[in-house]
Amino acid sequence: MILVTGAAGFIGANFVLGWLSSVGESVLSIDKLTYAGNLENLACLRGDSRHTFAQLDIADSDELLRLLAHHQPRAVVNFAAETHVDRSIDGPDAFIQTNIVGTFRLLESVRNYWIGLEGRAKTEFRFLHVSTDEVYGSLAPDQAAFTETSNYEPNSPYSASKAASDHLVRAWHHTYGFPVLTTNCSNNYGPLQFPEKLVPLVILNALGGKPLPVYGDGLQVRDWLYVGDHCSAIRRILEEGKLGETYNIGGWNEKTNIEIVTAICHILDEIRPRTDGLPYAEQISYVTDRPGHDRRYAVDARKLERELGWRPVETFETGIRKTVQWYLNSPEWIKSVQSGSYRDWVQKQYSDGSDI
Repeated sequence: MILVTGAAGFIGANFVLGWLSSVGESVLSIDKLTYAGNLENLACLRGDSRHTFAQLDIADSDELLRLLAHHQPRAVVNFAAETHVDRSIDGPDAFIQTNIVGTFRLLESVRNYWIGLEGRAKTEFRFLHVSTDEVYGSLAPDQAAFTETSNYEPNSPYSASKAASDHLVRAWHHTYGFPVLTTNCSNNYGPLQFPEKLVPLVILNALGGKPLPVYGDGLQVRDWLYVGDHCSAIRRILEEGKLGETYNIGGWNEKTNIEIVTAICHILDEIRPRTDGLPYAEQISYVTDRPGHDRRYAVDARKLERELGWRPVETFETGIRKTVQWYLNSPEWIKSVQSGSYRDWVQKQYSDGSDI
C-alpha cells in the first residue's frame, strides 16, 4: 500500500485513479477536504477494496501516526498543499499553515513511522514531495528554462511557502537520512481541476456566456503539462528516482495565457458552437493584472528523460482537446464544485465591473 495526501484534489485524485488503473496497488488516501478537495473526484472508487479514504489534516500528527501504524504504507506521496497564487495574495495564512507547518508535521510523523520499520521495509521506503516550478521565480523571455540547480527566488506567498516546504524536505534527508524525492512541475491542466484555475475557468465561463478574464496583456508564459503525464512521471520517479534528488517535470509546451484562452475558444467553436453563431473569443475580457505576476516559467525536464527515460505523451493540442471534452461530458461534477463561495471568489478576483 501507498499513502497519498491531498488525494481528493485535482492532481492527487488523478494520481490515485491512475495508480489504481495502471499499478493496482492499494492506496490509503487522505485529504482535509478544504474548498478544492472534492470526494466526488474519487467517487468511482466507492466499493473498491483497494482504496481507503480518511478525512485528515496533515498537521494532525497523532491521527496520522495511527493511520501509518495501522496501514503500514511502503511510500508516501505528498500532494497536500494550498496552491492558488491569487488566494495566497488575498490570505497567506492558510498557505503558511498547510504548506510549511503542515509539511513539517507530516515529515516528522512519517519519519517517526519510518524509524520503526525494519529490513527491506525501511530501506525501500520512499517519501515523494510534489512541488512547483514557481519556487524558481520568473524568467526573462530569452532566458534558459529552470533546471534542478536553479536558484530559488519565489515571488508570491504561495511560491514562498512551497519553497520553504522543499527546503524542509531536503533538510530532513540530509540531517536524518530520511528517504525523500522531490518533484517540481510546471502548470498542470486536465480533468477534475477546480475551476478557479485558468483552463477550467475559461471553459466554464465560455459555456456560461460569461466574460473570459485574462490578466494584464495575457502574454505571461507558462509551460503546460497534462495531468496524466505528470502522474506517470511521479510513478516513474517513485519507482526508480535517486534518493535526495529533485526532478523537474515539464510538458515542453510554453504558451502565453492568451494562447491558452484562444485555443480553448477555437475548440469550443468547433465542438460546442454558440447558439448565436459568434466565436467564443468575443467573450475575452482583459482585467487588471494581479500583484507581482511572474512573467514566464519554464522547466528543463531533460534530467528526468536522461536518467529515468520519461517524456510526456500528450502534446498541448491533444491534451487541451481531451480536457475540454471532459468538462463538456461532466455537468454533474461541475455542478458539485460550483458552490456559492466559489462564485463569490471568482467575482471578487476577476471582476472588471461586469458580471463574471
